[in-house]
Amino acid sequence: MPACRAAQRSAATVMRRLAFATECARRKRMLRFTKMNGAGNDFVLIDNRAGEIHLNRSQIAHLCDRHRGIGADGVLLLEKPSNRADFRMRYFNADGGEAEMCGNGARCFARFANKVAAAAAKISFETPAGVISAELMDNLVTLQMTEPADLRLNVPLRVAKEDKAIHFINTGVPHVVIPVPQVDDVDVQRDGAAIRCHEMFSPKGANVNFIEKRGANKIAVRTYERGVEDETLACGTGVVASALIFAATEDANGPIGVLVRGGSELQVGFEKAGTKFKNVTLTGLADFVFEGTIDV
Repeated sequence: MPACRAAQRSAATVMRRLAFATECARRKRMLRFTKMNGAGNDFVLIDNRAGEIHLNRSQIAHLCDRHRGIGADGVLLLEKPSNRADFRMRYFNADGGEAEMCGNGARCFARFANKVAAAAAKISFETPAGVISAELMDNLVTLQMTEPADLRLNVPLRVAKEDKAIHFINTGVPHVVIPVPQVDDVDVQRDGAAIRCHEMFSPKGANVNFIEKRGANKIAVRTYERGVEDETLACGTGVVASALIFAATEDANGPIGVLVRGGSELQVGFEKAGTKFKNVTLTGLADFVFEGTIDV
């Protein structure tokens, strides 16, 4: 009898463990994704037109983890639109927080929509920053950006007991822009984090860009990106912000070539009247890297 009872208990334990494993497997699902990059800024793209994918903040952070997940600067969801646009784009930073817009991500999004949804070479998609339109030519994508807002030049800012003069503009995402003699000499992690968290930009904070003049119509930029909380190889809205600030402070006309940390050069076009900008465009490459599935 004792042996029988032990066997019964053992069998019951096995059944409980099997039920637990089955429940865990049921709760998980295989998520199909595409990895892309724009100027070194990399993303996980997911087709959610069926509306069945609901990722929480920790799941998004896991997907972006470069050691335990896929590895990316952010996640992009392709969804059905709620207005007259062709699609809806949702963008999440690597920390899992949703952001208004991402220029490099939007270029990747346009090519992804063209591939998985047979979208035309000219498409539009809604974002929290407004409706964005894109035109594709092979792996080159031109975005028609929303009009920039809240331009502020030569704003005094005290950071770490040091007085700085910064510029600010919202290009779908808030950006601080600081001209420097040499971008390679900047401690982007330290200085970017201090400004990103400054009370002037609370509660959401701002991205921080350091720019170096490289010619009459060319600059180099390094960007500290909120949500990633580190320097990124490129930031599309930061590229646009940097180019427009350069145009405003140097009285330059477009297009402006912008060299990013990832080694690519993006082009920012615009029409300028004083410090007012319209018809702002961002042109650059968007490349497919690989496809796969992952448990979430």
